[in-house]
Amino acid sequence: MMQITDLQQEQKITPLFRLGFRPFFLSGALFSVIAVVLWILILKGKIALQPFGGGYWWHIHEMIFGFACAIVAGFLLTAVQNWTGTRGIYGTKLMLLFTVWLLGRVVVLYPQLVGNNISTIIDLSFLPLTAFFLAQPIIKVKQYRNLFFIPLLGLFTLANTEMHLAVYYPDTFNVTFAGYSAVMLVIFLMSVMSGRVLPMFTANGTGTQKVLPIKILEIVTNGSLAVAMFSLLLQPLIGFNNTVFAIILLIAGLAQALRWLRLRPWITLGVPLLWSFHFAILFVWFGLILLGVSYLQVDVAINHVWHLLTIGGIGGIILAMISRVSLGHTGRPLAPPKIMFIAFMMISLAALIRVFGPLLVPTKAVMFYDISALAWFIAFGCFVFKYGPMLWSNRADNRPG
Repeated sequence: MMQITDLQQEQKITPLFRLGFRPFFLSGALFSVIAVVLWILILKGKIALQPFGGGYWWHIHEMIFGFACAIVAGFLLTAVQNWTGTRGIYGTKLMLLFTVWLLGRVVVLYPQLVGNNISTIIDLSFLPLTAFFLAQPIIKVKQYRNLFFIPLLGLFTLANTEMHLAVYYPDTFNVTFAGYSAVMLVIFLMSVMSGRVLPMFTANGTGTQKVLPIKILEIVTNGSLAVAMFSLLLQPLIGFNNTVFAIILLIAGLAQALRWLRLRPWITLGVPLLWSFHFAILFVWFGLILLGVSYLQVDVAINHVWHLLTIGGIGGIILAMISRVSLGHTGRPLAPPKIMFIAFMMISLAALIRVFGPLLVPTKAVMFYDISALAWFIAFGCFVFKYGPMLWSNRADNRPG
């Protein structure tokens, strides 16, 4: 990492707000644990909360725009420092951005505090503000290649807007399509980023030669995900065809599987920070294929299958990535605490139980929801417990950041 500020100035900044990954990785992980517990309690009627859009809307929205987008923001605002060699946002600006995110979580859970309209405005403000802070250093050094992430954050904002519009205009906009479009956006972003970094991570971590990408495979892998995402996002305008969507998903899953197999994931089994990442990619391609098959079947509960992508894929990739990035950017060796082995296993278990339990034994569905939620709680609880002290303290090597 470049020495882009001096240590004396750094000591004046609260450690938690010295770089984007610190507040957003920690708070995003902690929020996901809270949100999963609240969802189970709402689902079972144990608490009388009345969140914006209702419990179902709140669960979908907050696991994407509350949890996943916090991690995305933290990752991008940290990565931009490496891309450009200039300081990412820190201090007061980072505190401002974090406050906007946090307020969004509060007003969406308790919309009666400020009313629905103000709640919507606050929640929709976070991603555009993130894009603004992300774009500044990229434009400053004219590194236009990485401006790709600015319109991507715009698409996230559009999906979020559709989710809010589904509350105000349910006859035109559909919560499920808007939410699934955001899920596919996260998968697309993670596919792009894993295509960039996973070959290097795998080569460095196993001492093997880096596998070079095949351009046409990259185009098909990411392009098919983009088409799937737009077919969901534009559903209010163009409608939706299950068969066409299924074919797109099957192409995306098979291409993703081929790209994954080229990396020889079996060679990573001795490296937790690698096999956890590869396991999560397995959930992505397997989830896409199974989801594609499900859209061709009339009697399959598709909402269960989506959780292969959301829990196993998104949850798994996030847990693996934040575990690695947090170590590197706090000046520690890339060797996770031993308890993270349990965490990585638990996130996979959470996905399998949540999907296949209700599909195989529908009468016990709520029990499987509980077990899956507990596994998620343990997985991200382990991260918060072990990585929290790293994230709110100075770097181990006493360097800035």
